[in-house]
Amino acid sequence: MTTEKPLVELIRDRLAGDMRDLPVFHSVALKLQQMLVSRDFRIEEVIRLISEDQSLASQVLKVGNSSYYTGLSKVATIKDAVIRLGAQEIANLVMMASQVEQYRSKDPVLNNAMQRLWDHALSCATGAKWLASKTGYSSLATEAFMGGLLHDIGKLAIIKTLDEIQQAGGAKTNVSEILINEILDTMHEDVGHRLMSSWSLPETYCSIAVNHHKTEYDGNDILLVIVRLSDLACRKVGKSLRPDPAVSLVGASEAQFLGIKEITLAELEIIVEDAGTQAALGG
Repeated sequence: MTTEKPLVELIRDRLAGDMRDLPVFHSVALKLQQMLVSRDFRIEEVIRLISEDQSLASQVLKVGNSSYYTGLSKVATIKDAVIRLGAQEIANLVMMASQVEQYRSKDPVLNNAMQRLWDHALSCATGAKWLASKTGYSSLATEAFMGGLLHDIGKLAIIKTLDEIQQAGGAKTNVSEILINEILDTMHEDVGHRLMSSWSLPETYCSIAVNHHKTEYDGNDILLVIVRLSDLACRKVGKSLRPDPAVSLVGASEAQFLGIKEITLAELEIIVEDAGTQAALGG
């Protein structure tokens, strides 16, 4: 008589191997981030890399001309976009444009979770970028955006894995939203850290992935503090898989570390509440 493995064990088994097999990142987006880490690249290489994938190039131009970059004149070519925005910003834009396609599933429950997770990721990224600029860390704004966008990448990896298990018939029953959230809460920080480490993404982002919920954390790590506070704001306004309107931003240690006043925290709530998928969809 065979015994069915619990769903959590099936997920752990799938995630125990080479995490680079997970369909979580677009190859071009990864290459751009890795090029930035090595600092060994020319602008022409960035343009060529993006232009070789017509679908991605089209999405990048769509995002580049969206309301997210309001105030800038329209960009007609990838070269225009790279020259105007710079390598770091264009790498973030490519990651954002390519990530939206990863948050999809044919299973309605999983697709709903993915769409809400994407909305949270983009809202957190937008809030983190705004916070960096607002608190005197403008030089960290583009990194804050990427840290916010990828902080919950472990959740995406887990849901993708669950989707694969469902499609392969490994899970015999429908998975509830409650069970999904329990699994995500238990595993996503470690999974996110291992996933990004395996792809040699910057240690800054790896640290954010594994430390953004921990009770004890380094208050001197400004990027981590910024992303944590933006994440809390998302939870407070409902832009989260685990919304909690009772969250107190004023009493948060992150706000104390950054020396933020109550009026700025109120602005942050508005920023993350107004942020959404329109930026990534070209709206």
